[in-house]
Amino acid sequence: MIPSPIIWTGDFLQLMDQTRLPEELVYLDCKTPQSVAEAIKRLSVRGAPAIGVAAAYGVTLGMDNLDETIELLASTRPTAVNLFWALERMKRCINQHQGMSGDQLRQVLIQEACLIHRDDKEKCRKIGEFGATLIKDGDGILTHCNAGVLATGGIGTALGVIYTAFEQGKKISVYADETRPLLQGARLTAWELQQAGVAVPLICDNMAGVVMREGKINLVVVGADR
Repeated sequence: MIPSPIIWTGDFLQLMDQTRLPEELVYLDCKTPQSVAEAIKRLSVRGAPAIGVAAAYGVTLGMDNLDETIELLASTRPTAVNLFWALERMKRCINQHQGMSGDQLRQVLIQEACLIHRDDKEKCRKIGEFGATLIKDGDGILTHCNAGVLATGGIGTALGVIYTAFEQGKKISVYADETRPLLQGARLTAWELQQAGVAVPLICDNMAGVVMREGKINLVVVGADR
């Protein structure tokens, strides 16, 4: 069982501090939009889908000045497309509910953030179902960086495919590149695959060609940026 990197308590946000993995599992209590923004900047939360979900919840923590809150969160990671998509969705929700009291609007925004979280979970599930059809029993799979539970609001995108195949009973081995310089493969992907019980040999980045030449890799499953 892989712990969720994003937990909404009903009042504030808890984010797994991924900079501390794999040595220790620590959650940050984020009670202000500033603390959410800092967590994104420090890579405590990372992966575009997870950043988008965290930012949506972050909006609900800055009700005193929503424009400033959204501007602050938007400045944290210019390359994360989900960040801007989630913030635009929260802005539309705000505009559609003008005239509500602060408390009422906050509840509506919390519901919207929860929907964004749930939508991402469902998208990951669908990606997993479609992608798992490409994986055969006994396959060796190469992956790079981290596109799993830790990077999303659900089971992951690339790793979601692997988890779904594993849950279907397919015997697979996943070769994880260490992914220099930040070692997301060694620190995060290997850790979460181990938590799920998936066999995960860890290799140096420049060993990918070697394991392919040796016939250990049947397919490569990685996340894609846009």
